[in-house]
Amino acid sequence: MLAVALAPAVCIASERLPLAPDQLPGWDGDTLAGLHRAIERQCALPRPPQPWPALCPALPPADALKEWLGANFVAWPLARADGAPGLLTGYYEPVLEGSRSREHDGQAPLYRPPLDLVRGPDGRRMRAPASTGAAPPAAAAASPGALQPYPARAEIEAGRLLEGRELVWLDDPVEAFFLQVQGSGRVRLRDGSTMRVGFADHNGQPYYPIGRELVARGALAPEAVDADAIKAWLRAHPGEAGDVMRRNRRYVFFRELPGGEDGPPGSLGVSLTPMRSVATDPAQVPPGALLFIDSTHPDDGAPLQRAVLSQDRGAAITGAARADLFWGSGDAAGRLAGRTKQPLRMWLLWPKGLISPSSSRSAGG
Repeated sequence: MLAVALAPAVCIASERLPLAPDQLPGWDGDTLAGLHRAIERQCALPRPPQPWPALCPALPPADALKEWLGANFVAWPLARADGAPGLLTGYYEPVLEGSRSREHDGQAPLYRPPLDLVRGPDGRRMRAPASTGAAPPAAAAASPGALQPYPARAEIEAGRLLEGRELVWLDDPVEAFFLQVQGSGRVRLRDGSTMRVGFADHNGQPYYPIGRELVARGALAPEAVDADAIKAWLRAHPGEAGDVMRRNRRYVFFRELPGGEDGPPGSLGVSLTPMRSVATDPAQVPPGALLFIDSTHPDDGAPLQRAVLSQDRGAAITGAARADLFWGSGDAAGRLAGRTKQPLRMWLLWPKGLISPSSSRSAGG
């Protein structure tokens, strides 16, 4: 039996006993394709997340993975305190068209982090005074009273505050806006090469989902809100689109990432694996944890039951029974990600012989 001296502090339905993996709905039908490689990527980290440092040396070949998991792990249910179903959403890596320099007025830039963006004494993102804004170390040393909240989206765009910090220019302003929600993507450049961009920082302003704004305006019915519907509305109403997008005060800044054919890096620093990587709430689910999800496919309602790894996080992903599934890259993955809003049951697969995770606390969310 594996010996690991760490119990997770997670949101467990404390009245329930753990299950053997083969008791999970759909376990037998999951081939685990791609999961072994995803685990190997975690194990290759200089400091793999717990409990993997003790597990990685014992990781068997891919064809023996299911037997190994069945022999060494148990499944603890993750649940909301109110008993309501969990929620599965989806995300993806878009592949967009663009150029490194501006070619026409219709393009929208992605910006590097501004030089005057600093952290205040309490860790909040702030704007340094102009006299020190050219050098972040000096700005950070400015007196706390000299720091101001960083401007919101509308002020950034109207004041052209980030001129000179352009990283790349995208052909579609709507996709540029949505990339700030997704956090990473690829840009196909004019010479046929591709650059990968990823989240670097944000302005510290609150995130506001513009789908909520469109419902409030009567532009979309609540049940019709998904990424495709929002994009279609924005493109059909160019005169109003800018005002709607500016309702989201948060502005995301990017950096160029190494290329390659693997998925984009998640918050753990490993490449995400389509259909095997999820974003979860790190306050409720241990980063790097092995999970099992029981949900439905957004296209036809067929069972979507599979083992996944918690390899990413997201500001909108909160609570224990909550996951955001990485569908992959490109338009097909984007369509599925945008439509994913499914009921979810989820289990934490944790090594046998540890302190019961239910001894930590029962949870909300």
